[in-house]
Amino acid sequence: MEQLCGLFGLTRQAWYAATRREEKKGFQTDLVLQEVKRLRKLIPGLGTTKLYVVMDDFLTRHTIKLGRDKLHNLLRENNLLVHRKRPRVKTTDSSHGFYKYPNQVKDLKPERPNRLWVSDLTYLPVGPGFAYLSVIMDGYSRKIVGWSFHKTLEAKGPLAALEMALTERGESEQELVHHSDRGVQYCSGAYVDRLKKASIAISMTESGDPNENALAERVFRCLKDDFQLRGFPSFAAAQTAVEQAIGTYNSLRPHGSLNNLPPNQAHQRKGYHRLKWYPYKKVRYGNVHYQVDKPFSSPL
Repeated sequence: MEQLCGLFGLTRQAWYAATRREEKKGFQTDLVLQEVKRLRKLIPGLGTTKLYVVMDDFLTRHTIKLGRDKLHNLLRENNLLVHRKRPRVKTTDSSHGFYKYPNQVKDLKPERPNRLWVSDLTYLPVGPGFAYLSVIMDGYSRKIVGWSFHKTLEAKGPLAALEMALTERGESEQELVHHSDRGVQYCSGAYVDRLKKASIAISMTESGDPNENALAERVFRCLKDDFQLRGFPSFAAAQTAVEQAIGTYNSLRPHGSLNNLPPNQAHQRKGYHRLKWYPYKKVRYGNVHYQVDKPFSSPL
């Protein structure tokens, strides 16, 4: 051993120290990969940035120094990067005779929970056909406060999601706006009457631009990509997966626009969130654009 070390100009102690460092590095790498796989079981499509946020406590507990870029490289080396797919099916039919309400949230920045609800529905492949997921999300905290999974595009699905959201909210006299697209489900008499009965202001998109309901569009992309809600053999299997995904989304998934808080935690706060973006980047908050060189203050 001494002769071998001498060939490389090293002492035996230096060789043993280097060996221990490599063993420690390999052990820490295995720990990180195991934690990534554990989190991916909860949120299969969680990307590098969100993984890094969720793993912060884990890395600290195990005294592992690992940056986001190194984590990304580690995921790539182990074929653990996420690949996105973008199938599309039309779920909105705005060619109907019901009254279409004007957009009231163009300049609205919610400063507390239950100030703005955004609602939409999407499809999920089930067996040879589709089933439809309706959600109502709080525009302030990004929490899904109501949802329903239904076999048809009838208004029964969105109505069930609305009833869940109203139960979650409880009795309140604070001003609340419900925003949706102009789909027949949201313009129907039953849905509009329920909103009016709860004294909730009604707002709808005014064009076919999905950015007019960007928050709701974004939550569906998150559920489908991060939780891989694509393709189920039966309605029951899909419903179970949806319930688990929404529970984990609300309790665990961090949001950059919420200072990396998960929705359940953000829902307990008030005051404008401090946005975590690069200083030069323009961001969209609902329908409002901001140049984020001076982050919002957060009087918590």
